[in-house]
Amino acid sequence: MSENEMKYPPIPPDDHTRKLTFAQPECDGELTHIGLVGDTYTVTVSGKDADNRFCVIDMHVPPGGGPGPHRHNYEETFVVFDGEIEATFRGDVLTVRAGETINIPANAPHHFHNASSQPARLLCICAPAGIENFFMAVGVPVATRTSPPPHLSEPETAEFIQKARALAPQYHTEVL
Repeated sequence: MSENEMKYPPIPPDDHTRKLTFAQPECDGELTHIGLVGDTYTVTVSGKDADNRFCVIDMHVPPGGGPGPHRHNYEETFVVFDGEIEATFRGDVLTVRAGETINIPANAPHHFHNASSQPARLLCICAPAGIENFFMAVGVPVATRTSPPPHLSEPETAEFIQKARALAPQYHTEVL
């Protein structure tokens, strides 16, 4: 076997059991829209669609939205389409604007927040997949890509945090 063949094995045959995934977040009734932490996340490509190699989530983050500090054992890339977010990575804050991309390495503590007065739209790509299942386990279904999740009372918020902390390890996530 040549050195090149050792670095780059031959491409395997096409797997005809795998299907093309086509998603239309604005009008596809087949997509899952999840209300979570004040945001709405739409799963456009799930792990089951991509042989668990990755997932893609369209995120609608209203002013003030975004998750609290956390970390997980998968890579997470954010492409900001509209608006801006403040991303905190290992304690350093960076403003990420429309047209910009950041990648969060696996296991690194981070969070993001929409500190602006306008909604932000992000595309989140996670590899490998799995976090979309955590979102479905702790979030609530909503009607559309921009439908706000129900407002939680103080006791409901405490219950949500407790549930998220309890389920997070099953999805290789740590709520900080």
